Amino acid sequence: MSDAREILEKVASGEMSPEEAELELKMKPFVDLGFAKPDLHRGLRQGVPEVIYGEGKTPEQIDAIASSLLEGGQGTVLITRLSSEKAAQLNIPVKYYDAARIGVAGVIPEVSAKGTIVVACAGTSDLPVAEEAAVTAELLGNKVTRVYDVGVSGLHRLLAHKEELMSASVVIAVAGMEGALASVIGGLVDCPVIAVPTSVGYGASFEGLTALLAMMNSCASGVTVVNIDNGFGAGYSASMINHIGG
Repeated sequence: MSDAREILEKVASGEMSPEEAELELKMKPFVDLGFAKPDLHRGLRQGVPEVIYGEGKTPEQIDAIASSLLEGGQGTVLITRLSSEKAAQLNIPVKYYDAARIGVAGVIPEVSAKGTIVVACAGTSDLPVAEEAAVTAELLGNKVTRVYDVGVSGLHRLLAHKEELMSASVVIAVAGMEGALASVIGGLVDCPVIAVPTSVGYGASFEGLTALLAMMNSCASGVTVVNIDNGFGAGYSASMINHIGG
């Protein structure tokens, strides 16, 4: 349930007066830290609160931003692209997911969506991106099933997971090289497929550009594509889809 809806339901039940609700909704929309302006109303506007992109930020900056969000009432703060070295230097308590390079401060949310998101990964080299997608989706309140090392060079490995794929609400297909996995999955399932090209591959893969273009030109109608190595974006979008009507 979004913060805004919770406030409105409290008004409807008499737990909160309209004046109290108005004041809470008018509370300071952001904090000015000088080097950053953490958005305290992101959850009200979008349903998901602000997420910190850790790459390029110092541990001190991450500490300050995360602390301001938590103090502003945000229950859970995700920090993506966070190295293990940087995570160890943070002062705020953080649960760290090493493979996904994600840290989370505050409360680990319960599952709040009915459906299941399947994250399918072509090869072991794609795991960091796949785990970023999977952990993001889990921390946004989704049940996630992982189907790893099922690339098209051994198609029987993918077909062994037909039941999981065909019962999914959303499938995230993560692949480098020529990026064919997304098209194959798109031809098997009746749910949205979010394709994530990775920068894995030899020279002519052009650091993921080949996979990106192949996925964008997929003949499977239900396939949409996020940017190269953007596991977070795929997990976020899959969560939005999975929560519709939930």
